[in-house]
Amino acid sequence: MSIQEPQINWYPGHMAKARRQLSEQLKKIDLVIELCDARLPYSSRNPELKRMTAGKRRILLLNKADLADPEENRTWISFFRGRGEEVMAVTATRLNSKETMAMIERVTRELVEKALDKGIRKTIRAMIIGVPNVGKSTMINRLHGQSIVKTGDRPGVTRSSQWVKITPYLELMDTPGLLWPRLDDQAAARRLCYIGSVRDDVVDTGELTLSLLEEMKTIRPDMLMTRFHLTEEELGLEGVPLLDAVCRGRGWLLRGNRFDYDRCFSVVLDEFRAGKLGRITLEKPGASGAMKGAAQE
Repeated sequence: MSIQEPQINWYPGHMAKARRQLSEQLKKIDLVIELCDARLPYSSRNPELKRMTAGKRRILLLNKADLADPEENRTWISFFRGRGEEVMAVTATRLNSKETMAMIERVTRELVEKALDKGIRKTIRAMIIGVPNVGKSTMINRLHGQSIVKTGDRPGVTRSSQWVKITPYLELMDTPGLLWPRLDDQAAARRLCYIGSVRDDVVDTGELTLSLLEEMKTIRPDMLMTRFHLTEEELGLEGVPLLDAVCRGRGWLLRGNRFDYDRCFSVVLDEFRAGKLGRITLEKPGASGAMKGAAQE
């Protein structure tokens, strides 16, 4: 086994349908709230969604901030604010609802005040958008105060739009996670696989695990060594020998002292997604993908 560049594309039929519906529903939307994954602030933003919602009031929430590097969270917030975006780092599972509601009220204040001048108490209609498995439904449930929309730790749980009344004057629309039809940036596509935005059964999890381990060797080698009990010499390994060292360090062995690669692939990905490998941000503003993404928008 060796690290290759498998072409990753996943665009099931419900996404194409949801994209058409979203385009139609935007006409009656006052505010767009976009969620991205704080560990991948570039790769987890769908460029099509940004184009589709151009001209709308927008808020960007860097979700799962508790799984990302705190310093990098601050760096990304500064980066996006420098581009004129309204942005905040959040953790939907333990959301500060008052802070989030205050941001929504501030961004939509002009609309509300204009309506009041005409004697109308306006209800703000906001749409929650983002790639699959980024936490949109969890965000809505926390703002609502109870589990009103279905959630899950896999992509594709939300397959149709749903309106949820948060207050008498705020309604949120939960939308399906949307990727774009062609994932031309395969580095971004792999990172979307790391966080579970693409279903595991459509990718080679062995190559994906190797790719993640290689990225971690560059970004946080200390975490890799600690979690998998690697020596500095083993940290320099590549391909199957690196997987062998990880299996050996964690005791993932089958009968006859054979390495249990399947368990390795499953656990490494699951532990990254759950933050058990540490607080890791895989992208920096001004580096490769992040700069390319900024230039394209």
